Amino acid sequence: MKPTTRTFSKRCRTLLLGLGLTCLAGCSSLLFYPEPGQPFTPERAHLQYRDVTLTTEDGTRLHGWWLPAKSGVEVKGTVLHLHGNGGNLAWHLGGSYWLPEQGYQVLMIDYRGYGLSQGTPTLPAVYEDIDAALDWLGKAPEAQGKPLVLLGQSLGGAMAIHYLAGHPEQRQRFSALVFDGVPASYRDVGRFALSTSWMTWPLQVPLSWLVPDADSAIHSIERLDSPPKLFFHSIDDKLVPMANGIRLYQHAPPPRVLQLTRGDHVQTFADPTWRQVMLRFLDDPSRFNGLRRLAEVPNYPDEKNEQ
Repeated sequence: MKPTTRTFSKRCRTLLLGLGLTCLAGCSSLLFYPEPGQPFTPERAHLQYRDVTLTTEDGTRLHGWWLPAKSGVEVKGTVLHLHGNGGNLAWHLGGSYWLPEQGYQVLMIDYRGYGLSQGTPTLPAVYEDIDAALDWLGKAPEAQGKPLVLLGQSLGGAMAIHYLAGHPEQRQRFSALVFDGVPASYRDVGRFALSTSWMTWPLQVPLSWLVPDADSAIHSIERLDSPPKLFFHSIDDKLVPMANGIRLYQHAPPPRVLQLTRGDHVQTFADPTWRQVMLRFLDDPSRFNGLRRLAEVPNYPDEKNEQ
């Protein structure tokens, strides 16, 4: 269930060799690489699930999966899983398939234009998709009275940060926020991708300005003073550099925890160690201090020592 993530690098190289990059200046479609259809369902992972349909404020019909907690396991909370920019929700099931067995029910959605969802993904329209997911959770009987957790991976986490910064009433519904491989700046990640090829390296600065950056998480994260936040980022990430992820963490107000990991982009939960870290965080989000297995910068400093 490894996601087929399309990189900014491949997209930018294609644009460079194709028609008129300048026509695309400021186009938010550069951030999205949707794949239509449904290659498989959670049945492949022997999971119970049901298809759900959400309708956004502008009338777009979205498709999602509801993964109930495993039968016989006490329900500890509900996780809203917002996936990254490539493929569709099937390819991102690896991020949350393990949660139902641990007592967490999961809502996964495909943004407009992804999978079986209608429409075309653009900003700011995609924020209506997040709004529709939260509206659905607010009405779902199974989710009432249970802690609500966000799992935002890559672009999904970045969009969630921007959305929640502008919707404090929605932010207050969450007991914890978990981010995995989230870019601080779309433009910086685009520039990094362009720098990895000799074809695009000389033009990395001007071409990176084609990537819209106004909605990047770095411009919103300082407004997320609550709830507690856990940032995962791999030191091996070749799509969103570790420095980019650490920069986002450093701008986040406490309570916050940075957990450096190993492995490819948003492959964090393929390793049971990091699954346990997330579970321990969710047990007590306000006081969890991280695993520190990789000797990263000190986590969760006292407020009096906070810079």
